[in-house]
Order: sequence, then structure tokens, then C-alpha cells
Amino acid sequence: MRKNSMKKLFNYIMMGALCLSTVACEDLDTLNEDPNNPQAVPSNMLMSGAEKWIADNVYDNWFSGRQCLVYAQYWSQRNYTEEDRYQIRESTNNGYFNYLYQGVANLNKVIELNQGEKAAASSAYGSNDNQIAAAMILRAWLMQIITDTWGNVPYSEVSKLESDGVLYCKYDDQKEIYTTLINELTEAVGMIDESEVAFTSGDQIFYGDASQWKKFGNSLKCRLAIHLSKVDSNWKKYIAEAVASGVMESNDDAAVFQYATSGSDYCKFYEGWYVDGRNDFTVTRQFFDLLSGIKDDLNGKSHPWEGTEDPRLRIYIGSNGTTGFPYGVPSAMSAGVRAGTPNWYYYPPCFVENKDFAVPLMTYAELKFILSEYNGFSESDYKEGVEASLDFWAAQDGSSISAEEKAAYIEAVSQNVNAEAVAVQKYIDLFLNGTEAWTEIRRTGYPEQLVRPGEVTTIKDGTAYIFEPLSEVKGDIIARVKYPTNESTLNGANWTEAVSKLQDGTNNYYTKMFWDIRTSKYDHPVNR
Repeated sequence: MRKNSMKKLFNYIMMGALCLSTVACEDLDTLNEDPNNPQAVPSNMLMSGAEKWIADNVYDNWFSGRQCLVYAQYWSQRNYTEEDRYQIRESTNNGYFNYLYQGVANLNKVIELNQGEKAAASSAYGSNDNQIAAAMILRAWLMQIITDTWGNVPYSEVSKLESDGVLYCKYDDQKEIYTTLINELTEAVGMIDESEVAFTSGDQIFYGDASQWKKFGNSLKCRLAIHLSKVDSNWKKYIAEAVASGVMESNDDAAVFQYATSGSDYCKFYEGWYVDGRNDFTVTRQFFDLLSGIKDDLNGKSHPWEGTEDPRLRIYIGSNGTTGFPYGVPSAMSAGVRAGTPNWYYYPPCFVENKDFAVPLMTYAELKFILSEYNGFSESDYKEGVEASLDFWAAQDGSSISAEEKAAYIEAVSQNVNAEAVAVQKYIDLFLNGTEAWTEIRRTGYPEQLVRPGEVTTIKDGTAYIFEPLSEVKGDIIARVKYPTNESTLNGANWTEAVSKLQDGTNNYYTKMFWDIRTSKYDHPVNR
């Protein structure tokens, strides 16, 4: 792949110093200034630090590993399964709400450095407009994750601390946030001058390539539009605009953040296993069975491609030989269920454990599945998406899938290209992108093969284990994460108003996103 072939390493600059606080006091501006550390960080270094901060906090063993990847049922915890059953640690929830907004703040700073009297200095590191556009596109990507995790959240006022002195940000309606993000993506791609670089250095996603930032921005607009497909009849217009402007054209355009092997600039998944020494995760039995072509007899569920093994199975699970760990087993029972289930990951290592694993923000295959749905579940777009996914993940693993195996698999899964086929293949491709997979499960109701509350997750030694959530989710998978408790004290009035808009007027796990109009756990709403 393009990024894996690039050998140039970029230094990450002062990550802790780059993460902006959510509050500031003018009287402290000159307090304890360190003459050995510069107060003005160049825009390219700030973008580099912002990218890594975001990747570190979205793709790690906490926000991903113990939340989004388990909500999407890619991973199951082997030892402490409380998060799998929706008992969330408040300290973790508080932390990541702040961490993700710190990423937004850093991107806002990149934009600020390329405007007004500061623009001339920043132009040394790339076109001002291109830098602003890249920061806006990545900010839209991050804000989509934030709003699709918590629902109504602050956005319109988060950049007004310095300019307008706004200390307590209101919570914007999610529908309004989506409208704003689509408009901002349209504005951003319109600003890009493809004859100029976005950044001369420091960009670990597209290495300063303005054309690829433009394709990412338009492709991301397609993602947001497909989220709206059940609730907004304009969704096709948004996608048509994006396609006309230019979207991803191959796996070379995929948006990935490339980690390094030097120093401590390694992937946070690697850190979780080999630095922190944790071995808590295994692919779920449900995901293993889906990839293996095995139907769920425990709950009477069919399989769209029963008997067909997915070539990505050996890539996603590595060479350990695991058959997956059943999702949602009570912690007290996990040791007994774990017996005889090989560890995954840890040893032998899997590609996700590599120091320089390139985490995927958005793949070309995802775009093709979006376009398939956009084009009435087009078979050609669907097949191109499946092939692109097979190639992308084989390259990530450093392996290959033969042309014969690829062709046979694509033929087997293309007998009936419909809403289920497209949704399930997109789900398989979104592996390790748990935030987006969780969103798609809530939007489409697929895959049906995932275990829902009240269903049997496994039978071990004659005992049936039922998936029983530890928090009220109204019989469905978790619909949202509760607002963090810190917000109730630090931003109390706005937090209280936001909670009042939730179902039952409580800070709960079952209030649906505005784009989630399912009426039952196996409902599959049609597009408008």
C-alpha cells in the first residue's frame, strides 16, 4: 500500500503540550512560562500532534477496545466483561469525552493559525486554505464520532472560548450538528487547491497531498449522508455532490494514520498488549462464526452465505487458532468458558499488534458499499467493495489472497445483492473501526447474526449463557453512551437541558440517535 511503502518518519512534537485545555484564564497567560519550550507551535507540528492525539484516543484498548469494538461485537473481553454488557466506567467516559474534544480544540487551533495576521507565518508549511480545509475535514470526522457516541453534544460554541469568552457550551441537537458538518465538508473541499500541498511535513494521514484530503472530505460527506438515509430525503443530493467533486478511487486513497516503529510513536493497540501487558481481548464467537459461514443455531438465525468461509478470517484472527470468545458472558463465568479458547491476540502476534499498524479512518471499500446503497444496492459497486476490502486487509496483514480465492468468494457472496448483503459486507470491512460499525448496526439493524440482549451467547458443559446487559438498554444493543458525570458539575445547566431531551428525561443508554428509527432490534428501515 502507498502508506506502508513510505519510509520517511515524522517526529511527533510535545503531545501533552499540544492538547488544549477546555478552560483558560487570561491572568495565567504568563505564569510559569518555560523559556526552553516555545509558546508558538508551527501549524504543521500542531496538525501532526493533533492527528496522533486523535488516533491514540480513538484507536486504543479503552475507547475502542472496551467500548466501540465490543459494542460492535468484533471483540469480547476474556476476563472482565462488564463493558461488553454495557457497564461503563465513569472515569473512562469522563476522560474520553475530554480527550476527543481536546482533539477538536487542536484542529481549531490549526485553522486559527492559518487566518488573519498569523496566516503569513503558517503559509511556510503549506497553502493556508489547504491547511484549513484538512483541519476542517478531520474535525468533521472526529465530531461525527463524538455525536454518534453521546448524541446531542456541544459543537457550535466549542471554539468561542478565546474569541467570545464562552465558558459553558450549549449542547447542539444532533440533527443540527449533521447539517453543520455536511456544510463544513462542502466548504472545505471547495477551498482546496490541488496544485498546492496541504502540509510540507507533519501530516501522517496523507503526507500533505491536498488531492487526497479532498477525496477524503467528499467520501466522508458520503458517510454522513448515508447515516441520514432513513430520515432525510436530501441524502442522495449530498452524495451526488460529493461524487461530482471527487471521492476515493482506490485503496491508495484510504484514510489511515500511519504509526512508526521508532521510540514511543507506536500504535496504542501494541501498547495495550506489550507495554501495559494486558491480554484481555478475543474476537467474538459471533464474529468468528459470521466469517466462517456458520449460522447461529442457538437462536435460530440464518446466515447470508452459510458454508462460505471469508478469506479475511485468517487475517483478522491471526494464526492462533481461536474459534472466538462468546460475547457478553458474565465475568464470574468467563474462566470456565475461556478454558480451551486460545488467546487472541498476544501470541502468536496478529497484525493489529504491530508497532506501525496503520489504523483506518475510512477505507475505499466503505465508500463503495455506500455507493452501492446509493445506487439501489448496485451489484457492481458491491463487488468492487468486497474486492477492495479483501485487498486492503491482506495488505495490512502483509499477506495476499489469490485471484482464484478472491473470485470464488466474491461470486459466493454476490448471489443476492440487497440491503443485508451490503450492510454485512460493510460491517466485515469496518473491522477495528468500531465507532462506525456500531453506528451502522444501529442504522440498519444488520448484521442479524450478532447476539442481542436476552439471547443465548453460548452453551458450555450443558449450561446456556444468556447475554444479559448490566445497564438498561430496552432489549436492544446499546443506543448511546451516557453523558459523562463531570459535565453535570462543570457544565451543569447545559447538561441538565440536554438530559431533559432524552427519552424519559434521564441520562440513559437507550435513547436512540435521531437517524436511528428502528422500532425493534430486528427492524430494517428503508431509505427515504
